[in-house]
Amino acid sequence: MNTITTYSHQPWNKGKLVGQKAPPRLRDIWAIRVRLQIADKTRDLALFDLAIDSKLRACDLTRLRVRDVAHGKHVASRAIVMQKKTQRPVQFEITEQTRTALETWIHRALLRSEDYLFPSRLHASEHLSTRQYARIVEAWVKVIGLDPAMYGTHTFPISWTFRMKSLTAG
Repeated sequence: MNTITTYSHQPWNKGKLVGQKAPPRLRDIWAIRVRLQIADKTRDLALFDLAIDSKLRACDLTRLRVRDVAHGKHVASRAIVMQKKTQRPVQFEITEQTRTALETWIHRALLRSEDYLFPSRLHASEHLSTRQYARIVEAWVKVIGLDPAMYGTHTFPISWTFRMKSLTAG
C-alpha cells in the first residue's frame, strides 16, 4: 500500500542568466543615448544620464527629489544623497551632459524643488517605482537590439560608469 509520489519542481532560475552580468559596450551606451535624444524622450534621457553619473541603486535613483540635484533653476555639479539601504551618504558628480538633460526635464515637467525628480504617472505612487525603472531599462536595451536578460538595474548604471567617465574626460 505504499504509494510513491514524485514531485517535479523546476527552479525559478532554470535556463536564466544568474550572477553578475557583463557591462554593455561603449557603442551600446551611445546607441541608447542617441536614440533617446532622437526620440525626444527627455525624462528617459535624464534618467539614463543620471543613473550613469550617480551609481545609485534603483530605489535611491527613483526617490530623488529636484532639490537633491538642483538649486533654483540650475542643476548642481555635485550632489550628496543618503542611501536607503546603507543609510550612508553618497556623493557624485553630475556631468555637463547630465546637467543639461536634467535642466531640460525639470523645465518641461514643470517640477518644483520639493517634487520627485521622476514622478509617477500613477496617482497611487508619488515617484517612479523600481519595477517601472526596470521596465524602462529593459526598453532601452531592447531598442538597440540587445537581450534584456543580459542586463539589469543593478549592473546597468554602475558597470557603465567607468566607461562613460573616461569618455567624457577625454
